[in-house]
Amino acid sequence: MSTAAATTSATSTATAPKPGFLMRDFTASIVVFLVAMPLCMGIAIASGVPPEKGLVTGIIGGIVVGLLAGSPLQVSGPAAGLAVIVFEFVRDNGLSALGPVLVLAGAIQLIAGVARLGGVFRAISPAVVHGMLAGIGALIVIGQFHILFDAKPMSSGLENLAMMPARVLGLSPFDWQATELALMLGLLTIGMMIAWEKLRPKQLALVPGALLGVVAATGVAWAFALPVARIAVPESIAAAFALPGDGFLATLGNPAIILSAVAIAFIASAETLLSAAAVDRMHNGVRTDYNKELRAQGVGNFLCGVFGALPMTGVIVRSSANVQAGATTRLSAILHGVWILGFVALLPWLLREVPMAALGGVLVLTGWKLVSLKHVRHLFKAHGPMPAVIWVATFVLVVATDLLTGVLIGLALSLLELLPHLRNLRLKVGHRAGPQHTTIEMHGAATFISLPRLNSVLEDVPAEGDVRLDMNGVRMIDHTTAETLNEWLARRRQRGDSVQVSGSDAVLKSLAEPA
Repeated sequence: MSTAAATTSATSTATAPKPGFLMRDFTASIVVFLVAMPLCMGIAIASGVPPEKGLVTGIIGGIVVGLLAGSPLQVSGPAAGLAVIVFEFVRDNGLSALGPVLVLAGAIQLIAGVARLGGVFRAISPAVVHGMLAGIGALIVIGQFHILFDAKPMSSGLENLAMMPARVLGLSPFDWQATELALMLGLLTIGMMIAWEKLRPKQLALVPGALLGVVAATGVAWAFALPVARIAVPESIAAAFALPGDGFLATLGNPAIILSAVAIAFIASAETLLSAAAVDRMHNGVRTDYNKELRAQGVGNFLCGVFGALPMTGVIVRSSANVQAGATTRLSAILHGVWILGFVALLPWLLREVPMAALGGVLVLTGWKLVSLKHVRHLFKAHGPMPAVIWVATFVLVVATDLLTGVLIGLALSLLELLPHLRNLRLKVGHRAGPQHTTIEMHGAATFISLPRLNSVLEDVPAEGDVRLDMNGVRMIDHTTAETLNEWLARRRQRGDSVQVSGSDAVLKSLAEPA
C-alpha cells in the first residue's frame, strides 16, 4: 500500500457575506447582464424560437430562480446545452407545444428536488456529460454557420453539415448582396470576440467579448444601412410573456410530450448540478444545496412553460463571469434579471437593430468552445480507454442521430465498467472526527452507483480541518467516482487543509496521487 499527502495554504471558507457585498453584487450583476443579453437571444435563435423567448427565460432565471436558488453564485438562463433538443422538438411539434412540455419538465424537476434526488444526477458519468456537450457544441457550430449567411439551418445536423460547402461556394466576391454582407458582420463579431479574449487589458477583463462583437456588428450595419436580416423583438415586453391558450392542459397527456419532458428535465438537471459543482470550485463561500437548486430550477422551468419561453439551466459561462466579477450572494443573479427586464421594456428598438448574423457569430464561437478535446484527453490519460470510448460514442451519436439517443447509449456504455464486479458492487463509507483530523474510510467497489452515498458523507465532513482518506479497502474505482474524489480533494487542498490519501497503486493512480 502507498500513502500520499499534500498541504497548501489558502484562505479559510467564508460562510457569510463580506463587508461591502452589496456594491460587489451590484457591479457583478451588470457584468453578468452584459454577458447574458447576447447569449439569451442567440440561444433562442439557435433553438428555432423568437429571440424574446430567450430574454423571458433570462428574466425568470435571474429574478425567480435567483430568489430560490440553492447555489448562491450560479446564474440560470437559457443554455446552449438544450438548444438542439428544443430545436428538434419545436420542428416536430410546433412552438405551441413548448409551453406544456416545460410545465411538465419543471414539475418533474420540482418533484425530484422534493424527493432529494439531486445526488443522483451528480452520479452521471462525466464522459457522458462532456461528450454530450461537445456534440451539442458541434451541432450549434454547423447550424449557426448558416445563420452567418442569413439563411435558415436545416432540420438535422448531418443536413447542415452537407450544406456547408454550398454556402461557401455560393459567395461572390464581385457582387456583395445580403449574403456576403451578413457573413462579413458575423466574421466581424467572431474576430472581435477572439481578439478581445487575447488582447484585452487587465483593467477591462470583465467586459465580455460577445457584447463588443455584437455592438461592433450592429454599429456597422446601422451606419451603412446594410440590407441584412435583423432580430425581431415585440413592441412591448408584455407581448413576450404569452399566457397559455386553449387546449394547453390537454396537450400534457400526449406521450410524445411526456417523453420530451422527461428528457429535458433529465438533461437540464444534470447540466445545472454539474455547473453548480464547477461554480463551487471557483469560490470559498457557501456550498450548493443540490436539492434546493433542483427545486428552484423546477419552479423556473414551470414558469417558463406557463409563459411559453425557453427551458433554463444553471449556466457556467454566466456563473463564472459572476464569480470573477466578485459576487458574494444571490443578489447579483437577481439583479441581472432585473436589468434584462428593464432593457427589454425600455429599449426594444435598440435590440431590433442587431443583425442576426452577429448573434450567429456569438453562437458559433460558443459552440466551438463546447467541443473541447482537453477533457477526453484527460479521461484517457487518467482512466484508460473506456471513458474515452464513452465520450466519443456519445459525441458521435449526438451529432449523427439525436441528443437523447447519444446520452442513453453513453449511459449504457458506462455500465460496462461494472461488468467485472457485478457480484459485489457494495461500498461502505464512513467517517469519524478526531481531535486533529477527520478520517474517511471506504471499503468495496467505488462506482457511480454508490456515489450519492459517498457525496453525502463527503458533505458531512467539517468544512475546515485536516483529512485522511483511507481507501485501502477499495478494490476498484470507476472514472466517475475518481473524478468526484479528485475535485473534492483539490477543493480541500486549495483551502489549506492537509489531505492524506492511502490505497492501492491502481486507486492512487486514478486519483492522480503519487504511488
